[in-house]
Amino acid sequence: MSAIDDLRQTVARLRAPDGCPWDREQTHETLARCLIDECSELLDTIDRLDLPHMREELGDVLVQVIFHAQLAAERGDFTFDDVAREIKEKLVRRHPHVFGSGRLNTSEEVLVQWDAIKKVEKQAAGKTEPTVFKHLPPQLPALMFAEAVWKQITKKHLPVAGLVDAARIARLGGELTEESLGRMLFELAAAGRARDLDPEGALRRETARVKAAVEQRAKAGNPEPAPPH
Repeated sequence: MSAIDDLRQTVARLRAPDGCPWDREQTHETLARCLIDECSELLDTIDRLDLPHMREELGDVLVQVIFHAQLAAERGDFTFDDVAREIKEKLVRRHPHVFGSGRLNTSEEVLVQWDAIKKVEKQAAGKTEPTVFKHLPPQLPALMFAEAVWKQITKKHLPVAGLVDAARIARLGGELTEESLGRMLFELAAAGRARDLDPEGALRRETARVKAAVEQRAKAGNPEPAPPH
C-alpha cells in the first residue's frame, strides 16, 4: 500500500461509525476555516524556509484535501481519485509545450498560452467568460484582494482614471524596494490602529469601491483615456 492510500484509509477510519466523534461531525463548511489555518501555517514555514516543519504542514494541508474528498465520496459526489485524475488531466492539457509537440521558451509565453487554453475550456463547457473581472474568492485577505484587482485592471487596461492615481502608483513603484514597501505597509497599519481604524476593512472597502466603479465604466463602454503626454 502506498503512503497516500494508507493516509486515505486512516481518514476513512476516522469517519467510520465507530471512528472519532469529532471527525464524524465535520462537514465541508466546518472544515473551511481549518484549511485556511493550515495553509497559513504552511506559508509561515515557507517564508522561513523551515523545511522540517514545512513537511509537517504540507501533511496537514494534504489531510484537509483528503478529508474533503472523503466527505464527498460518502455522499456519492466524487472521490479522491476523481480529484487527482482531473487535476492531472488539466496539467497535461494546459502544458502542450511539454506533453505535446509545441515548444515555448519563456514564462510569459506560457502564461499567454495558459489563458488561451483556459478560455477555450470555458467556452467548450458552456461557461461564460466574465466581462470585466474574473471571480475572486471573498475570503482573500484585503491586500491580496487589492493586488488581484489591480492586476486585472492593468492586464485588461480597464478604465481607472479619476478612481486611482495611476501616475502616483507608477512613481511609487519605481522607488520601492521590498524592505521599504514592508515598512510603509507596517506604518500605515500602525497609524490606522492608532486612530482606531481598521486597516484590513479600509483596504477591502476601498478595493471593492474601485472594482465596482471600474465594472460600471467598463460595462457602459467607457474607454480608458490616453495617458497625458
